[in-house]
Amino acid sequence: MNHELTTSAAIKEAMPTVFGYIGIGIAFGVVAKAAGFSPLIVTLMSLIIYAGSAQFIAVSMLAAHSPILSIVFAVFLVNARMILISTTVSRYLPDQATWKNVVLGSFITDESFALSMNKINFTDHKLNFAWLNAANSVAYWVWALASLVGAVLGQFIANPDDFGLNFAIVAMFLGLLYLQIISDRVLGINLQLLVVAITLVLMYIGLIFIPVNILVLVVTLIACGLGVWLRRAFF
Repeated sequence: MNHELTTSAAIKEAMPTVFGYIGIGIAFGVVAKAAGFSPLIVTLMSLIIYAGSAQFIAVSMLAAHSPILSIVFAVFLVNARMILISTTVSRYLPDQATWKNVVLGSFITDESFALSMNKINFTDHKLNFAWLNAANSVAYWVWALASLVGAVLGQFIANPDDFGLNFAIVAMFLGLLYLQIISDRVLGINLQLLVVAITLVLMYIGLIFIPVNILVLVVTLIACGLGVWLRRAFF
């Protein structure tokens, strides 16, 4: 990763995340095909809904003939964290046209957000439309293509867990977290590791008391608040 905020730099820097999109996208396609959806519908879901884990929920609820409003609400709750993510990224995009912010906010993902937070350590805490849009585009098209491939292969793969596809997204996030910790030039490594540990504990406890569909959002808010307090009080 370097200081360049160009389209070519974004494509190159986004490539390590592609493997995660491929693994989970194929897994989604397999699951959706097993639920009775055609490759065309699976691909359209990835192109239009484009919601990662929320698509798994949507497929399972559609297969169970759940009410449309319940499906919409569930997908919204799972993706509500994107409001926080978009708000965080916007501060690094000064003097950006409104339509560009709408485009970037509509296509941003957890992975491109993590990539952005790593990138700002090399660019004096600045981003631009060309770089982030290219990173988002890589995610969008790879995800859609992987979903299509998964749907086509679905008739041959009965259980995606047998191939370890469900661990691809976990491995990718671990890699992104590691890169963020070692490259951050503002926050100390002790503070970062402490916040990571707090987040893990909150997730573990939250699984007991908080509905899964809002768990990530709730834990994110609490962990961010605690992180800010710890930094001001002790770091």
